Amino acid sequence: MSSSEINNISGSFRPIALHEMDEVMLMDRIETKYIFSSKRLPELLDHLSLSYKMLDINTVRSFPYHTTYLDTSDLLFYMEQVRGKLNRHKIRYRRYESTGVTFLEIKKRTNKNRTIKWRIENCLTDDSPDISASIFIKEYLPDLCAEIKPVLINGFTRITLVGTECRERITLDYNLNFATPGGEKSSLPFLAIAEIKRERHMGSSPFGIIMKEFGMHPTSFSKYCIGSAITSETLRKNTLKQNLLLINKIENEYLKSS
Repeated sequence: MSSSEINNISGSFRPIALHEMDEVMLMDRIETKYIFSSKRLPELLDHLSLSYKMLDINTVRSFPYHTTYLDTSDLLFYMEQVRGKLNRHKIRYRRYESTGVTFLEIKKRTNKNRTIKWRIENCLTDDSPDISASIFIKEYLPDLCAEIKPVLINGFTRITLVGTECRERITLDYNLNFATPGGEKSSLPFLAIAEIKRERHMGSSPFGIIMKEFGMHPTSFSKYCIGSAITSETLRKNTLKQNLLLINKIENEYLKSS
């Protein structure tokens, strides 16, 4: 897959401007994720232009993102996820390179399988949250007593689609890379992640229908957990085994088609 392939196909989508995205922020939503070979991304996009518009900022349609995940010294948030805790949280700084804006975000996954997100504009300084960030975190995680610090850095490229007839947003992420503050690095150039974000389960998603036609099925996936697992030899990762095996299968598919 080359950038030129993506750019050529992206031009077939009607644009949607950044300020129009406010209508589909979906800070309280249902999420459905898929992972697949990044080489299939152009083919997938080719089937979506009639049902979706594509985010366009100054004629650019693929955007770099930079994320720093925070956790406690005993990795509370990582362990909540790998243990399958129903009500769990994630804290991250996300920089939108296209606009230069950084948000501190808290994500909560509820026992109803909904994802709720809160955020404030805030930058990470001195490797720890500042006073404003600490107040914000305490508002939503009042029982969090331990100090939190950066534990994983993640970069990727994202394409964002918005339904023309349905209220849903699709994100397509590729060019994934990870690094720890200690210098361990890993990348997954063969992997693409698609995510449907909707207010509720309401009828069929055009994207979901196309993914089914492509033989792709929903799966749970966390950039934070997978990135942590592949950059560390010591972390507990038994419950991630299915994801890790699927990633290996996708890598083999990618290499065979090279």
